[in-house]
Amino acid sequence: MPIKRSGERRSNMFEKILYPTDFSEVSKKALDYIEQLKEVGTKEIIVLHVIDERGIGTVTRFAPGNADAVLRSIEADSRKEARSIEAKLKQKGFTVKVRIETGIPLREILRVEKEEGVSAIVIGSHGKTNLEEMLLGSVSEKVIRQSKSPILVIKR
Repeated sequence: MPIKRSGERRSNMFEKILYPTDFSEVSKKALDYIEQLKEVGTKEIIVLHVIDERGIGTVTRFAPGNADAVLRSIEADSRKEARSIEAKLKQKGFTVKVRIETGIPLREILRVEKEEGVSAIVIGSHGKTNLEEMLLGSVSEKVIRQSKSPILVIKR
């Protein structure tokens, strides 16, 4: 660890956190840890929810006339859930930015990590789709391998 010299400012390694969430229970548990990071200098939280475009393809295939309505409904539900998280974090004194993106979760998390210049990522170990994770490998695991930032993984 570099030594701080007189007159130098050292940036806080946890100043700006990316919090990717799928609104699952383990993701909500991660939120409890984020709240505790206030004590070590965390100031800003980027709340990110990614609507998986692969699921949208299924809706379009099986209900082509309703796809836009379904997507709008998913986006509205996601915004409502994210705004609830935003309010909770703001109440704790954090600056909060909410991002709802559509794409492949891993790619979007890595893109937002880079765009936002985050200090660290706090992510749940498992999402809502445990069967998919067993077969394909979890988003969390892939983020751990490919992220440039330090990662705090919260177990169930």
